[in-house]
Amino acid sequence: MSGFDVGFDLRPVKNKRLGEAVAKKTPVKRTTKAPANSGKPTRAARRIKTVEASPLADPEASKKARNKFYENELRQLHIELVKLQEWVKEQGLKVVVIFEGRDAAGKGGVIKRITEPLNPRICRVVALGTPTEREKTQWYFQRYVPHLPGAGEMVLFDRSWYNRAGVERVMGFCTDEEYWEFMRSCPEFERMLVRSGIILIKYWFSVSDEEQERRFQARSGDPTKRWKLSPMDLESRNRWQAYSRAKDEMLAHTDIKQAPWHVVNADVKKRARLNCIAHLLSLIPFKDLTPGNIKLPPRKPERRDGYVRPPLSDQNFVPEKY
Repeated sequence: MSGFDVGFDLRPVKNKRLGEAVAKKTPVKRTTKAPANSGKPTRAARRIKTVEASPLADPEASKKARNKFYENELRQLHIELVKLQEWVKEQGLKVVVIFEGRDAAGKGGVIKRITEPLNPRICRVVALGTPTEREKTQWYFQRYVPHLPGAGEMVLFDRSWYNRAGVERVMGFCTDEEYWEFMRSCPEFERMLVRSGIILIKYWFSVSDEEQERRFQARSGDPTKRWKLSPMDLESRNRWQAYSRAKDEMLAHTDIKQAPWHVVNADVKKRARLNCIAHLLSLIPFKDLTPGNIKLPPRKPERRDGYVRPPLSDQNFVPEKY
């Protein structure tokens, strides 16, 4: 503790429900018995059957089969996301989705797949940089508040106010007093958001040490991804245990009933994307308000008014190199 009275005990507590997801090379098979005299399998049995039937969970499935399955499933999820978007707009919902996790855990990839089919005026991404000198003197949550959604909007936070519980704590960018004040204030701040009508959803992307290192190595060799390797990313390679401890404390203190944490096993990117999007869709009940097929009427001929287009030679065209 930092030597000041926070009002209640903020020492680390055990929370068996939350923790680092363990990557499995092969799907885990569980035995599920259906109730007696029942001709239908239980919900758990149906779910296990679905998971085991997925080529993404089968190490022996061909790359072509995995990719085809992934693209088909993503297409169906995109259709559902559009339905959710229309429902959010029609009902005036305010949705905040927080994406946290270790560096290279795949948060950006999931966010990109969620926003791909959606209207950017309804669903937007917030990814704040390093706070300015002025922002450092503000109330900690103050710079996040202006980015919260209005009615009919969804906001996806690519990292959020939980920077204080993660990178700031591990790298020493905040004092012990600031850290414990955050741990005390954060649950109350989030309860205020929920009481105000905001739907708050929080995801933690869990990745193993070995998989994170593999992704770092891949980024270092790809000129289109080297920008993702920040000095903080490189330093995080040396502080795996410190980040684990910070994550455990964060989940233990901020996993509240009004806004619980949802842990995504992210060792396999494509599975993580599908699982996360499907879970997100399951958390917000919605109805299909998307318009049906639109039959375009024949174009009406325009009335000629003497307009003459200028010669194409007067325009600067982009060279057609391809």
